[in-house]
Order: sequence, then C-alpha cells, then structure tokens
Amino acid sequence: MNIKAVIFDLDGTLLNTLEDIAASANRVLEGAGLPAHPVDRYRYFVGEGMRCLIERIVPENERSNDLINDLIRAFIRDYGNNWKVKTSLYDGIATLLDGLQNRGIKLSVFSNKPHDFTIICVREFLSRWTFRAIIGQREGKPRKPDPDGALEIARLLDVDPGMVLYLGDTATDMKTARAAGMIPAGALWGFRTEKELWENGALHVFRQPPEVLDLIP
Repeated sequence: MNIKAVIFDLDGTLLNTLEDIAASANRVLEGAGLPAHPVDRYRYFVGEGMRCLIERIVPENERSNDLINDLIRAFIRDYGNNWKVKTSLYDGIATLLDGLQNRGIKLSVFSNKPHDFTIICVREFLSRWTFRAIIGQREGKPRKPDPDGALEIARLLDVDPGMVLYLGDTATDMKTARAAGMIPAGALWGFRTEKELWENGALHVFRQPPEVLDLIP
C-alpha cells in the first residue's frame, strides 16, 4: 500500500483526554445546578465539536441557546485550566510515531476540538515529532465529517488524498476519510467500538498503535 502521509484524529487516537474533558464538563454542569455524568458516557458525548458536547450533556428540556452558550464559555475557562491533569499519550503511540517518522511519512492532525486547544495539546504532548499540519475546529469552517479540512491538509502536504491514511476512533473519522477519498483506519484503543468503525467504512482496524506500521514497510 502506497501511503505517503497519515492524518491523525487527536482525542481518542493520539491522546487519552476523556477524564479531563469529563471532569471539566461535569464541574460546569454542577455549577449550573445540572446533573453530572459518569466519565464513560463521555465516550459518546465527544467527537463532534464543543457545541455538540455541551448540547449532549445538558438535559433535553434545559437546552436553551442562552444556557448552551453560557456553558460553552464556562467549559472553555475550566478546561483551559485543567486540560492536562490526566491527559496522556496512549501506550504505543510513541512507537508508532517514531516508526512513521523514520519511514519518511508526513504526519498531521485533524480534530473537531477547538483549533487553539488542538495546537496546545500537540505542542505539549507531541513536540518530539514533526507534524506538518495541525487543524482543529475553526470559526466559519465546517467540522468533521465534512472532508474540507482533511483535503486542505492533503494540499498542504502535497500528497494525493488516496495516499493518505486517516486514523481515528469514531464513525465521524471514518466518514471524513471516505468523503475525502482517503484510507479509513480505526483505532480500537480510543473511545468507540469496533462495530461502529467497520459499519462506518473502516478499511483497517487496529488494536494497538504499532500495528499501523505493518501497512507501511
């Protein structure tokens, strides 16, 4: 398989961010007098951007625009102060990134996390490696599964989309890869299930990060 570049999702693929996201979101909910959620439920709340996250965690009968906007602002403040309390690289990611970089594969990140947070996370946890493009959710730009951001990265890297492996852990990532004409690959160490990944178009599913290297001799 002729792979020249890899686009990584961030949360649930490179970084295990679930506990910090859940902790900040639950503090925001409790501050507004709303019920918190078990951490594991956040596996299905995250993945489609900050507004979707906040909308999903608020009880349906409380979802006014004013409340959602207030909670988004509160979440940005709280998460901005607590985003790396428990966040860490997944086991095996360092081995995968070393192997890809040694093979001359171009690395990049495409996330529905707000762009500024995406940049900060990559700089804090992934500075050992060269990521040639880092794109998070930007104002006025469509979020995944719209393929525009993935295709923008392919142009920046000067790589044909068909030669890009797109590695992510959710249906959103698989749909993005397929819409962009890239190679969809699922990360089972992340937030979602194997069934979800296959049903949404994965061509490869990996249980551990170093297995990805088997595609790129």
